[in-house]
Amino acid sequence: MARGILTQAAVAALRIVSARWSAYLVVLAALLLGSRLDAAEVTNRQVLLRDITSIAGVRDNPLIGYGIVVGLHGTGDTQQTLFTNQTLANVMQRMGVQIPSTIRVANVAAVFVTASLPAFSRSGMKLDVTVSSIGDAKSLSGGVLLLTPLRAPDGEVYAAAQGPLTLGGYSAGANGNIKEVNHSTVGRVPQGGTVERDAALELSRFTTVSLILQDPDFTASKDIAASINQEFSKDVAKAIDSRRVDVDVARAGAPSVTELISRVQNLSINFHPPAKVVVNERTGTIVMGGDVKLSPVSILHGSLTVEVTTKLMVSQPPPLSKSGETVVVPDKTVQAKEAPVGRIELGEGARVDELIDGLRAIGATAHDVVSILQAIKAAGGLRAELEVI
Repeated sequence: MARGILTQAAVAALRIVSARWSAYLVVLAALLLGSRLDAAEVTNRQVLLRDITSIAGVRDNPLIGYGIVVGLHGTGDTQQTLFTNQTLANVMQRMGVQIPSTIRVANVAAVFVTASLPAFSRSGMKLDVTVSSIGDAKSLSGGVLLLTPLRAPDGEVYAAAQGPLTLGGYSAGANGNIKEVNHSTVGRVPQGGTVERDAALELSRFTTVSLILQDPDFTASKDIAASINQEFSKDVAKAIDSRRVDVDVARAGAPSVTELISRVQNLSINFHPPAKVVVNERTGTIVMGGDVKLSPVSILHGSLTVEVTTKLMVSQPPPLSKSGETVVVPDKTVQAKEAPVGRIELGEGARVDELIDGLRAIGATAHDVVSILQAIKAAGGLRAELEVI
């Protein structure tokens, strides 16, 4: 009887252990499957066409205008800025007031007004405008932009701007003791511009919709055309080059061009972003993509520091001497210190984080990294495009 009880207990224990091991195996399989899926997701990155392309002809248009800002607290242009006084005199003349152009007004500043006219803009739409001082004004804080026409590159007026300025900085102080934060001579007028002329495209006139890739890529161009043709079950798209894919509107048979563009932009392809390293030598900023790989390379980095110190020594004549004088003579000491050479060895297909960790380990600064990256690229060890800005 005791043996039977023990046997039943052993069987139950074995069942519990096997159940636990089964659960562990299920979890392990899920983790392995998830890791494989993550790796596949990294290798084959799905992106929408709207994120990597734009429609040819559908773009923003720059606008610019010249005007004046009034209401400043004595921080406007000085009398040496002649065009400010001339502009103020012209504005007053249009209002029926005659003033000399040599008048001194410190509460006025001449400015350039810039804005971006979005695609499909209609009359009455609001725009954000940027106001920038072009004279010697100290600050535009508290100013109001007077009505300013905004023109496109064709010389036509497409919008008008007016309103109070908002600044992201300030300047305070006097007599050389000035505290300045950000730029106080550049401000914005939120919703201060009004579109006066339609600049919308008539999509109904399009016979061909051209998709323009943001980054040229022959493979992506081919895949986009194949994805569109598969969506419409016929050849309606053609890859022209590494940037352009044309879609035949009539052959696609869509009810409208708008619906055609919407349907095309929501398609996705397997996109492989280009490996690229962007380096700013002025600031030491380095941006590297995650797909950047390295060939087998060995990096040696060392520095030599030379220090020159000067000590003042007092030179006196011998005791009981009849001639001589006490003088101060500089005593120069030159010391040379050479830091030990730091070494990094990276194998085939090393990742970016391994390179960064190795450079940190040898104490390389941002500017050192710039030089090291250029040397690696020259040696053929960097499998990416290196762009220096």
